Amino acid sequence: MGNGLSDQTPILSSLPSFQSFHIVILGLDCAGKTTVLYRLQFNEFVNTVPTKGFNTEKIKVTLGNSKTVTFHFWDVGGQEKLRPLWKSYTRCTDGIVFVVDSVDVERMEEAKTELHKITRISENQGVPVLIIANKQDLRNSLSLCEIEKMLAMSELSSSTPWHLQPTCAIIGDGLKEGLEKLHDMIIKRRKMLRQQKKKR
Repeated sequence: MGNGLSDQTPILSSLPSFQSFHIVILGLDCAGKTTVLYRLQFNEFVNTVPTKGFNTEKIKVTLGNSKTVTFHFWDVGGQEKLRPLWKSYTRCTDGIVFVVDSVDVERMEEAKTELHKITRISENQGVPVLIIANKQDLRNSLSLCEIEKMLAMSELSSSTPWHLQPTCAIIGDGLKEGLEKLHDMIIKRRKMLRQQKKKR
């Protein structure tokens, strides 16, 4: 797993612009957002420190159908004092990656609150959300069913497409599959928006 996930050559300027996606990585502090980012960037585990502002990387990912897609990731700090800034990063975003710590039962309610808050903002209506259930390799991690219930995923707006993906960011398990789902949701939404514009 993980082969060809990312290479560090400069981004191909010949890629058509619609193949570049603006993605914001959100979640509570210590959920593993930056670990996710650098696993995708370098295809290896990078020891990280809490993000005080944001990290940004353009990463080329080869998806299942051998198509290379450029994701421009914005990984925004998850400390409580930084969360009011999240909405300025999600403006005009193609997709949201929301990382949760599958072991941190005590903060699942807090994660739920933040997830629902960010998806309810009017500019984010309909923006696809990939929920990364990180740390699934740990013995006491919650199951996907438990996480789905605790995050009250069924209460998200019906206009918000979402996918819950089990992952282990340290070794990269599940990340590529999650990005493929996110990419599919983004493409579906773009087609829908184009059709709506034609109807006007």
